[in-house]
Amino acid sequence: MLQPSTLSFIKDIKKNNNRDWFEKNKPRYENAKTDFESFVAGILNQFVKINPKLKGLEARKCTFRIYRDVRFSKNKDPYKTNMGASINEGGKKMEMAGVYVHIEPGGNSFIAGGRYMPMPPELKAIRQEIQYNTKAFKKIISEKNFKKYFGGLEEIKLKTNPKGFDKDFADIELLKYTSYIATRKLDDKTIASKNFVKELTASYKAMMPLIKFLNEAVR
Repeated sequence: MLQPSTLSFIKDIKKNNNRDWFEKNKPRYENAKTDFESFVAGILNQFVKINPKLKGLEARKCTFRIYRDVRFSKNKDPYKTNMGASINEGGKKMEMAGVYVHIEPGGNSFIAGGRYMPMPPELKAIRQEIQYNTKAFKKIISEKNFKKYFGGLEEIKLKTNPKGFDKDFADIELLKYTSYIATRKLDDKTIASKNFVKELTASYKAMMPLIKFLNEAVR
């Protein structure tokens, strides 16, 4: 489980997002960073039982830096107010379907899975796979545990029919998505619980058929 001191640090940096405070509290950050990486390592130990392709993946290749790139942003706060990890077969730098774990006390934590904003060639391949295997895809997103934890796909869609696809296709709505992702919100009680890894593992297991479908579509 995550240490209370880690969650406390994330809360405090949200209130004190400046370099002076950060430098004075650098030891707290280092402890929180180490704890979060250890937490992600624990997640990986469970996830690999569901997806053996994660074997050998290191926690440090999944976790994100706390430092923000403010060069092209109107928000000049130097630090993120969360800790996050992208878990897929290649780590955070690999453009593949997987899950993202976001820890931000205050009711803003979540686990999301799938493929976010794939490039046009990959998006086209995913849509084609859904068109060819519509029944299998619909079964994945209507599966009991998927709906229990995630509800359904997020409505990130085109308003019009995607180019290159038959507008008379019976399930054209499934091809309008520009991202194929689903999100489960996590309350503060859950992220502080000793059963948190168990909850994330159950979510990952429910998400795995979608991840597999999306990755196989672009291979």
